[in-house]
Amino acid sequence: MTERRLRRLDETDAATLEALETTQPPALRSRQLLAALSDPAMLVLGVESGGVLVGHAVVARLPFDAELQALLVAPDWRRQGVAVLMLDAVIDQAHAWGSERLLLEVREGNAPARALYARAGFVEDGRRCAYYPPLEGTSQREDALLLSLPLG
Repeated sequence: MTERRLRRLDETDAATLEALETTQPPALRSRQLLAALSDPAMLVLGVESGGVLVGHAVVARLPFDAELQALLVAPDWRRQGVAVLMLDAVIDQAHAWGSERLLLEVREGNAPARALYARAGFVEDGRRCAYYPPLEGTSQREDALLLSLPLG
């Protein structure tokens, strides 16, 4: 297995971050990515292998909580521990910030992500009905599940 390196991303990584985002719709917009990279209340982590960005996570510091806003792994790198590596780093960062909880939302139909979060100890707090637009090739909107991980 190729060595993976986890690091904080910054504005110089914007183009590679955007390229990774296009591997999975709906992609974050350029201005959202640039804002996250330059916001001191946010952390954008990336995992590289052989100098190529293969995953990223975006976490925001809130007054009492932290919020995982995005976690994406390149299709060829899924099921190889990249998401676990990033999620562990995000949880560590939320602890370092003194956050009481780590919050996130996930598509109800995203079984791999839901399994990852369940293994990490996240619990469902609620849902937003028909929140996500239909995925390509479908016509049904999808619920967002609201999850949290107590950090206290």
